[in-house]
Amino acid sequence: MRIILVGPPGAGKGTQAKAIVERTGVPQISTGDMLRDARKAGTELGERAAGFMNAGKLVPDEVVIGLVDERLQRDDASIGFILDGFPRTVPQAEALEALLSRRGTPLDAVVQIDVPREMLVERAVFRRIDKRTGQSYHLKYSPPPPGAELEHRADDQAEIVEQRLAAYEAMTAALLPWYQAKGLLRRVDGARPVDEVKAEVLKVLGVGSAT
Repeated sequence: MRIILVGPPGAGKGTQAKAIVERTGVPQISTGDMLRDARKAGTELGERAAGFMNAGKLVPDEVVIGLVDERLQRDDASIGFILDGFPRTVPQAEALEALLSRRGTPLDAVVQIDVPREMLVERAVFRRIDKRTGQSYHLKYSPPPPGAELEHRADDQAEIVEQRLAAYEAMTAALLPWYQAKGLLRRVDGARPVDEVKAEVLKVLGVGSAT
C-alpha cells in the first residue's frame, strides 16, 4: 500500500498514520524526520539539506525528492509507505509521480483529513503540555489532572496557529484538485471522534475497520 496522508496542522494525521501502520505494517515516512535522519547520517543529500536548514532556508524540491528516493529504497518500504508532509505542492507531486513511475510503484490513494478551521484553532489554542511528562492535554476536551505543570507552546498561540493554517492552505490549494483529477483523492471528515475518523480512514483504504 502506497499512500499520502494530507491535512492541515492539528488535523490528527499522526494519530491516523499510526492506525494505518498498525493495520498494514507499512512505514510512516515523515519528511521532517527524514531530513533530520539524513542530516545525522551525513549522506551527500543529507549534508546538502543541512546547509539549507542551518541557514533557515527551505530545502529545495530536488533535494527533498532525492531524500524520498533514498528512503524508499530501504527494506521496510518494499511493502509500501505512508508519506506524511510531502508532497505539498503540484511540482512536488509531479516529481514524486515521476519517481514512483520509474520504480513501477504508483500511488494507491491520497487521504485528506478535513477539519474546519475554527476547530483546528480551538484544538491548538486550548492545548497544554505537562512540562514534566510531555503529556498533551486539552483544557476543554481532555483536562489535565491537578498538579500538572502546564505549558502553552508558542506554536499553539492563536496568531501563530492562524499563520500556519494560512500558509498550509496557500501551499496546498492546487494540490488536492490535482490528485482529485487523477482519481486518487479520498476525503475523510476529521471533525468526528478519533475512533470514528480512524474507522473511516481504514475503510476508504480498504483495510477493514478499526475494531
